[in-house]
Amino acid sequence: GNRYELIEGELFVSRAPRLPHQLVLHNLQVALASYLKQNPIGKVVPGPGAVFSDYDAVIPDLVFVRNESWDRIVADERFVKAPDLVIEILSPGKVNRERDLLVKRQLYSRYGVEEYWVVDPESREVEVYRQSEQSLQKISTMRECETLTSSILPGLDLDLGTLFVR
Repeated sequence: GNRYELIEGELFVSRAPRLPHQLVLHNLQVALASYLKQNPIGKVVPGPGAVFSDYDAVIPDLVFVRNESWDRIVADERFVKAPDLVIEILSPGKVNRERDLLVKRQLYSRYGVEEYWVVDPESREVEVYRQSEQSLQKISTMRECETLTSSILPGLDLDLGTLFVR
């Protein structure tokens, strides 16, 4: 089926994700679940509905929420405020890239997401953005031979090569 998202009142429709997208998503979930087993500081949730307002309702690929943030962020069994970390996996096509790299980044900036990862299965890179002065600023572009660390996930050493295994 299709995925429907509302950003500033505009409806965005995207097709169900393709296989490379889903494999990267699975690998990310496994890596983060393994980290959280050792460091039970929060929860990772795939594809949650996030309804920030009547005009902004999106379905991020993966989010992380610290334990202490959970009650503030969740209501009516969905996210009503920004998760601590949002991860989007790019789908092929200019429109999809623009939506995740620009439109959604601005949305997540506005609602106070602390960290945003944009994972690109094609280039095998991860762009990392952090909240700074009310906006998500790019702090690095990591390649598959590198190890990603995060201030939100202390002690995480994510070998990016493992994300892009086919």
